[in-house]
Amino acid sequence: MEKNNKAVVVFSGGQDSTTCLFWALKKFESVEVVTFDYNQRHKEEIEVAKEIADDQQVRHHILDMSLLNQLAPNALTRDDIEVKDGEDGELPSTFVPGRNLLFLSFATILARQIGAKHIVTGVCETDFSGYPDCRDVFVKSLNVTLNLSMDDEFVIHTPLMWLDKAETWEMADDLGAFEYVREKTLTCYNGIRGDGCGECPACELRRNGLHTYIAEKEGAE
Repeated sequence: MEKNNKAVVVFSGGQDSTTCLFWALKKFESVEVVTFDYNQRHKEEIEVAKEIADDQQVRHHILDMSLLNQLAPNALTRDDIEVKDGEDGELPSTFVPGRNLLFLSFATILARQIGAKHIVTGVCETDFSGYPDCRDVFVKSLNVTLNLSMDDEFVIHTPLMWLDKAETWEMADDLGAFEYVREKTLTCYNGIRGDGCGECPACELRRNGLHTYIAEKEGAE
């Protein structure tokens, strides 16, 4: 266990953050989760997060971040913006400018209030869809800035940073949470739980990783 063994997990109820929750529950003695309500396209995301937090018996904080919706219109906050991958070097329409900057900042402020020194987030540079705020260099930079801003020593953990989606499924399996993550989480941009719609970029990434991991696991047996 860490010397200060309390952590806050940035939690959306999706595959990555739920895997991170199970990772944190193994690593830390006390875990709480925080979900941000930014008027996202599917309120189902918040309901899933509530259900998983309740199921895992962890304290769940929901913070109002509706200002982000006003400042950063995108496909995750507007029904009239199509969900699509970036083209010609552009970012995907699902990129929310400043989202992880704000989420991690507010998660750290919350951590300070509840006496936690550890913040856990599921950002990943390997399968990051080109989002600049999922890069390791950004997280490390923000960690330094947050510590300076509050004259404290927080640690932002990114257990998925260098994993592809197949390896993320493997981690969930190693944590004994494979079926739970597959059935209970919501990753789909169209708001469908579990394996999702199967057509949006998030579902495609999740499905390809799942199939790769299952094939590798069966080949090793």
